[in-house]
This record gives sequence, structure tokens and C-alpha cells, in this order.
Amino acid sequence: MRIPHRLLLLLLAAALTATACSSAGAAEGAVLKLQDPGNAGPLAYAKKHGILEKRLAQVGARVEWGGSYASFTATIDAVRSGSVNVLQGAISPVLGYLSGAKDLKIFSVTDRVTDPAAPKTDGLVVHPDSPVKTVKDLAGRQVAVNKGGRGEYLLLLALEKEGVPVDQVKRVYLNPDQAAAAFATGKVDAWWAIVRAYPEVVAKGARVLVDSTALPDQDLSIHAARTELLDEHPEAVKVYLDVVRELTSEARTSPERFQNVFLQQGPTAVSGARLEVELAKARFAGLPRPALPADAGFVKDVAALFAKYGVLPATLDAGAVIHQARP
Repeated sequence: MRIPHRLLLLLLAAALTATACSSAGAAEGAVLKLQDPGNAGPLAYAKKHGILEKRLAQVGARVEWGGSYASFTATIDAVRSGSVNVLQGAISPVLGYLSGAKDLKIFSVTDRVTDPAAPKTDGLVVHPDSPVKTVKDLAGRQVAVNKGGRGEYLLLLALEKEGVPVDQVKRVYLNPDQAAAAFATGKVDAWWAIVRAYPEVVAKGARVLVDSTALPDQDLSIHAARTELLDEHPEAVKVYLDVVRELTSEARTSPERFQNVFLQQGPTAVSGARLEVELAKARFAGLPRPALPADAGFVKDVAALFAKYGVLPATLDAGAVIHQARP
């Protein structure tokens, strides 16, 4: 049967309209905005191989890789500006944001690694010839920490445990790069080094006074996201967490593939003893899991310590910052 020319034009117009609407719908899908993952770890591996791009496309979402930031505080500033809407770190540094805003929630938690064979990931360090032999010797001295972050949290815990009045120890707020320089030049007496800074400074001969495994540490690793992303695109957030879990599991058995992902040489590449430390950390890495209501207890404990010593103005509603995925 021959279709009249006018009807054919109407059908064609309808088809074009439907296509345009479909394209608009796709354009309005979720966009996960992530900071640059650097040269190592599950997200670096995912970026190199386009894994998130492929998996997110299946739910009509996409990923945007942004810049790198010198500290978690800088990452939080990127969240405020809208450049980042999914981030990972620890409970402590995100509390400053959560205490004054309701547009970010914790959706994943990684339980503490308790295997004694696991390498240490942080520590309060001094120079090898320092007269400081114990935490109690820090009274009257200066210690570098990241403001409102894990280093400051752990220092407060250590001082409490040893009965050292917090106001007798001067906390010097520096980002990791600044702290490394200040420690190396003797401008601070000690430094609570975390993440990659810790094995680096220990490799240079620093002496460790204490690490988090000797403390009642409640500051778990977390993933957080903007609430509109969690509420409007839960399927995209689930894909992200699934990918991170899967790749973290792979890295536990084949850690070599997750180091020096983009560059084998240069300032972001590691080798020798440093590489062995990173491989060992990957083998013992905990798997991130969806957050549960009970995880509010960890948030409450960390926030209470910060509030006690004036790091935060007051405690926050810990339950309100936990996002539990819908079944």
C-alpha cells in the first residue's frame, strides 16, 4: 500500500521528534564527576581501560574525570563548586562539609583491616635523632597534621590515650606536600603522615612513635556523593561501587596491574621498596561495602572527638549523613 506523501512527512517528523527526545533524555542522564585517580589503584585502572565508561553507559550514565587535588580539603572545595560529585577518603575530612551542608552523604564504607600482617598506612613520625621518644614528649612541641582530617583526628586520639593535654601540643595545619617539606627542614617536631606520605617518610629514616592500629580508631574509609546523584540516579552510583569493589578484589590477587598504571617512570611512579609496600597494601585492602544505618556510630564518634576539641563547632546528626541504598 502506498503511503500518501503528506502522511509520510508526518510520520518522519514524529520519528525525528522521538529521536530528539530520546537524545535529550540520554543527555540528561547521570554524570559521575570524579577527581583524577593518579597513577595507581582501582580507579586509575578503570580510567585507563574505560571500565566505568562502559559499565555506566549500560544505565544511561557517564563519567567525567576531573583534576587532581593536593588534599581532601581541596577535593571538598571541588564538591562545593560542582566539579566533583563522588569522592573517596575518610570520615574525618568530610565532617567539616557535612556539619554545614546537607547535599552530601556517605554511601559506602570500608571496614578496618585488622590482619596484623597488613602494612601500616599511617603514623606519627619524628626524626631518628629527635629527643621525642614517646607521645608524652610532644608537650610543648609542634606537630604537622591535615586540618580537620585523619592526621588531626589520630593525633587527638593519641594525646587522649597518653593523657597529654591537647592544648599543650601545637597542631600545625599543612597539606601533605607542605608537611613533608616542614618535617624535612625541621620546622615541625613531628608529623602524622598518612596515605603515601607515610611509607615515603619512613623510607627516608623517620622514626615512628605510634600508628593508628594502637588506637581506638573509628575513622573508616568512605565513599560519598552529592545527594541529588544518590536520589535521582541510584543505579549509576551502584555501578560505580560495583566496579570499585570488583577491581579492589582483583588488586588483592594481582596488585602489580594496579601500580604505575599510566607511567612507569616519573614522580608518580614507584619502584623498589616503595613499590613492595604499595603491593602489600593492595593485597590486604578492604572491600568497600554499601553503608548501613549502624555506620552512623563511626561518624558520631569521630564528630564527637572533633567537637570536643573545637575542630568542629558542634556534633552533627550522624544518621542523617548515611545514605542507605534502596533494595
